[in-house]
Amino acid sequence: MDKLMLVIGTVGLLLFISFLLSWPVYMLWNGCLVDAISGVNEVTWLQAWGLTVLCGLMFKTVVTNKE
Repeated sequence: MDKLMLVIGTVGLLLFISFLLSWPVYMLWNGCLVDAISGVNEVTWLQAWGLTVLCGLMFKTVVTNKE
């Protein structure tokens, strides 16, 4: 039971951090792009989270140390 609570707590913490990190995307999109480019709509926080996850998957930087 303790391990289950630890896993649930860890998943919850990771989700909270990911939503917290999507806040700048949400603010920049709605604050800058909507006014600057015609035809761009405002996004919700969940859509900003999706954009953050998508960009993280597409533009992941891999550093390899070759010695």
